[in-house]
Amino acid sequence: MKKNILITGCSSGLGLALTNFYLDNNYNVYGISRKKPCIKNKNFFFQKFDLSNLMEIKKDLNHFITNLKSIEIVYLNAGMLGEIKELEKLDIEEIKKVLDLNLFANKELLDILAKIKVKNIIAISSGASKNGSKGWGSYSLSKSSLNMLINLYSNEMSDTKLLAVAPGVIETPMTDHIRFEVDDEIFTSAKVLKNSDIQKPDLAAKRLHNVIEKIDDFESGSFIDVRNI
Repeated sequence: MKKNILITGCSSGLGLALTNFYLDNNYNVYGISRKKPCIKNKNFFFQKFDLSNLMEIKKDLNHFITNLKSIEIVYLNAGMLGEIKELEKLDIEEIKKVLDLNLFANKELLDILAKIKVKNIIAISSGASKNGSKGWGSYSLSKSSLNMLINLYSNEMSDTKLLAVAPGVIETPMTDHIRFEVDDEIFTSAKVLKNSDIQKPDLAAKRLHNVIEKIDDFESGSFIDVRNI
């Protein structure tokens, strides 16, 4: 019997790479994103949904998720960067927009997932959750809060292994924006990113699966950076 994988933000970048990786390895993949990826595979099941619509998540996604009964791995991957600029120039609405998608949408999804049998949940975090770099205010706040959200739920979902995982720097539209459009003289963290080892999404997907293969080594609720294992 094929195992089920659930992936949010499955239409591009890391989410698309994870989707293709698990389809290639004969899993059933259930994807959620705003746009449907160009995938023709009988084992791919798609639900179009914008996770920034917080009040609609439980109403519109409950059946799609709970109908699975059992899930091997969930990747809470959907997210956004927000504006790279000084914190004092960020207004509350800009910060809240990032928090809604990167944090509160995952809270709503975890409430649904708590109703069914789920073996592993991987929330895609970031090194920015630990590094308070200039310009990354909204993103860092959202990802550090996501780490704690996973920690908190690990105390309630005792039959599920939950991890917040930083996958390293990946070549995506988000990192391309930082590398090619952000002024690295003002925001020096962008310069560090430009000089970092950039992974292709398919390699990052394999490295995340390696975390699953070693998952018994990690305490549920932990934050893990793949570059340190």
